[in-house]
Amino acid sequence: MSEPSPSKRASTLPGVLGWIDTWLGRAEALMLGAGVLLMAFNTVANVIGRFLFQNSLFFTEEINRILIVMITFAGIGYAARHGRHIRMSAVFDVLPDAGRRWLMILIALGTSLVMFALTVFSVRYISSVAESGRILPALQIPVWWVFVWVPVGLAVTGVQYLLTALKNLMSRKVYLSTQVQDGYDDE
Repeated sequence: MSEPSPSKRASTLPGVLGWIDTWLGRAEALMLGAGVLLMAFNTVANVIGRFLFQNSLFFTEEINRILIVMITFAGIGYAARHGRHIRMSAVFDVLPDAGRRWLMILIALGTSLVMFALTVFSVRYISSVAESGRILPALQIPVWWVFVWVPVGLAVTGVQYLLTALKNLMSRKVYLSTQVQDGYDDE
């Protein structure tokens, strides 16, 4: 399966669902792109500081830790949007189209529910970390700020899978995500 072209990045879902799908796609791309660029800039600046000025930037590790969490949890939504998660398809592939479509609806709804449950659990965890009052040593910001990206990424992933289930309910074809139709590239 190939990456959708820029003209295909607009959602194929109708109405407000399409708007949500398109907006989430842009937000994910922005978070991933900005996160990777900021991490690269931060790391390069630290290397330059260390070798040219014999001083490392004291906050580099903490900034990169925050960015890794953000990139990871924005990335799971992005992977769901592009149908890039690992799947065990031995049973799925032998089913007729209607069976695959209904199985995909079940899988997408189940995964969506799990993501929303994990969102709730992560918010509870962040609340307990916030109550502890811990702060990052270099940046002097609350530790819980690092983890804010976790429920955001899990919730976005839950929405992506919910939209995938809706896409399959509204279509006769089988979709792995709102943009990626089931099938294999024959090259």
